[in-house]
Amino acid sequence: MNLTTALPTFFITLREGVEAALVVGIVLALLKKANQSRLNSWVYAGVGVGIVISALIGVLFTWVIQALGTVNPQYTSVVEPMLEGVFSVLAIAMLSWMLIWMTKQARFMKAQVEGAVTEALTQNSNAGWGVFSLILIAVVREGFETVLFIAANFQQGLVPALGAIAGLAGAAAIGVLLFKWGVKINIRQFFQVMGVLLVLIVAGLVVSALKHFDEGLANLALSSRASESLCFYYEHFTKTHSCILGPMVWNTEKILPDQQFPGIILKSLFGYREHLYLIQAIGYVAFLATVGGLYFRSLTTGAVQANKNNSVTQKPVTTTND
Repeated sequence: MNLTTALPTFFITLREGVEAALVVGIVLALLKKANQSRLNSWVYAGVGVGIVISALIGVLFTWVIQALGTVNPQYTSVVEPMLEGVFSVLAIAMLSWMLIWMTKQARFMKAQVEGAVTEALTQNSNAGWGVFSLILIAVVREGFETVLFIAANFQQGLVPALGAIAGLAGAAAIGVLLFKWGVKINIRQFFQVMGVLLVLIVAGLVVSALKHFDEGLANLALSSRASESLCFYYEHFTKTHSCILGPMVWNTEKILPDQQFPGIILKSLFGYREHLYLIQAIGYVAFLATVGGLYFRSLTTGAVQANKNNSVTQKPVTTTND
């Protein structure tokens, strides 16, 4: 069992889970402040149902993948890598959007949650359902992104799911430390570090997605003479070749193999490959330049805005005596 494949899902679920735990903690604190602790059970119900729905979505994805793979056994070697590639693209899009959007919205999270809870409490008969819906949406949103990432690596079995469970447990522990025991944790710094790690993990997923598409098209070209033209690049007389990825950029098989420590850790976390091809290298750099650039720009913008707000609040008030 290769436990290293659990690392990416652990870090992703930890980050997403902490985000959901913050929403849960803020809601519980607001209910306590409003003397509405009787609604706490609705909060816990929203968490439980959200986790169950996320797990069911994962089971559904697994069933769809297996069903498509058995439609025509002759093309299983084509369908499986292509599906992994498609789910990888979906995971890349969702995680990238979440990372940039959440970084921009983080400073408004508490106000938004407070507004939603206040609105729910004004509806006396439906207050419980309002709180339940708020928590459910927060949990399912984070769970769906993790499920997509696991689906993109479904050939690795249940190990990524174990990483997700461990990440969920870690997020719950951080939530308890923050809101139950009052432990001071620099949440902003936590999200910044996890954000950088997530950018690198998703950039690695770009490399993996391209490899999946390359493998699927190569298998399709080998299975049908009519599809041979799909491989616009093919190096003959070599052990390692690509179908659509172009020439090899590096070969570190003897220096840092990706099936042995520490290469296997780098492969699982950051998409490192002992054989890297031109299109993969371009995709990796392009992702870091675009999504990574947007993320770091959002961090800088947030820091500047926070400094402006601090300077306004700390500005001395002068009075004149007439």
